[in-house]
Amino acid sequence: MARKPLMMDFQTDKSVNELFECIKELPYSFLLDTGQPTGKERFSVLGAEPFGIIRSKDGITTIQRKDRPGKEVVTGNPLDVMKSWLAGFSEIKAIPEIPFTGGAVGFLGYDLGRQLERVPSFAVDDLQTPDLYFGLYDVALVIDHFTGQKTIVSTGHPEVEEGRAGKRAGERACRLKELLKGNRECSPLGPGQPPVTVRANFTKQTYQEHVKKAVEHILNGDIFQVNLSQRFELQSELDSWQLFKELKTISPAPLSAYFNFPDIEVVCSSPERFLKLDHNKRVETCPIKGTRPRGASKEEDLQNYQELKQSQKDWAELTMIVDLARSDLGKVCKIGSVEADIPYRIETFPTVFHLVSTVRGRLPEDKGIFELLKAAFPGGSITGAPKIKAMEIIDRLEPVRRGIYTGSLGYIGFDGRADLNIVIRTIIKVRGKYYFQVGGGITAESNPAAEYYETLDKAKALLRALRFEGSIYHGPYID
Repeated sequence: MARKPLMMDFQTDKSVNELFECIKELPYSFLLDTGQPTGKERFSVLGAEPFGIIRSKDGITTIQRKDRPGKEVVTGNPLDVMKSWLAGFSEIKAIPEIPFTGGAVGFLGYDLGRQLERVPSFAVDDLQTPDLYFGLYDVALVIDHFTGQKTIVSTGHPEVEEGRAGKRAGERACRLKELLKGNRECSPLGPGQPPVTVRANFTKQTYQEHVKKAVEHILNGDIFQVNLSQRFELQSELDSWQLFKELKTISPAPLSAYFNFPDIEVVCSSPERFLKLDHNKRVETCPIKGTRPRGASKEEDLQNYQELKQSQKDWAELTMIVDLARSDLGKVCKIGSVEADIPYRIETFPTVFHLVSTVRGRLPEDKGIFELLKAAFPGGSITGAPKIKAMEIIDRLEPVRRGIYTGSLGYIGFDGRADLNIVIRTIIKVRGKYYFQVGGGITAESNPAAEYYETLDKAKALLRALRFEGSIYHGPYID
């Protein structure tokens, strides 16, 4: 029988940033941030000090618990391993008004798809980032930006016996409360040193040549559409948390996140939801296809908006991806429950306009998030259609593996709920260097130059956050 988590009201005038800075230096600290006072994306969640860690690379999964010595190493499908591990912990009762009541927080790298589908390997895995990386959190702070309510939730995991679990839940909630009361000042953004050099793994010419190759695949009937991206790398003295705050100011997004994990720091400002599963087994995915930059004036802004609204290429592109999403959800959802929003909608962000749809369905009682992930990961909006062939072509055209880019991050709760984004508009820090990747969907009508400049439009907010003001139009090394 599912037990109810301990919930403790927390009164404070501190901002989300100020609260997170109280725990930022603790192991595996995280912030899932929306910062929006209205609409359904109104919650932020923060936490640290997980009682367990699960990490997987190339089909080898390592599991570690704080209450047990050593590590367990398991081979096989990482999603099956993680599902089995989570099933060993007591189920928590869902609280509808609070989205997260403890569970796994972390990410799935794009290359996890190699464990789910047979995809040839051509791209170089130079960063060696995990395919799956989650902490298991028994205590967290949930902030409702609409009501202002702040609630500490604590499950008592990994304790199983009710009395011991209740005792641990209280102790852990009180510890987090005291930490959040701390007087740690919210550090200012400060001037910082801009990056000296930004390096791209494509020249302008090479990227456009690869767009042409992708179009050839489409005209030959291999695929209908494919997503092509390029990666940038740089060194900067900016702290990753400062970078997150900068990006949040420049380009706030409803599915943002900051992870301070020991071997990777993640700064994410994603506008795109991959999968959301609620306590009634309702599922939604919100693919994005079609992008235009915001204008420098009101007139230019309206012109770009209307251009996207009237673009047959972008509407056709989104239609293909919506069909793919319906097919993916249809593999596991109840027959007849899958439907899509038509007509599509344009969503406005600080630096771009996006064309968006929502596809919904309902799972049967014997299915959950892991069945969904096995049916739908990675998201079709960032691969193409048909998905497996598009993934093969991506691996041939892109010189390095994507890693976390176009994977998914968020939470998988002990109560069965989950909310995962598509990892775009994201900067990671690995071994002292920053990396980010931008791309776009290629169709038969794609113009190579336009596709190249679309990637630069998407890079603008990231480069501004990194305080880079140089030209990004000059090939592999940008001075």
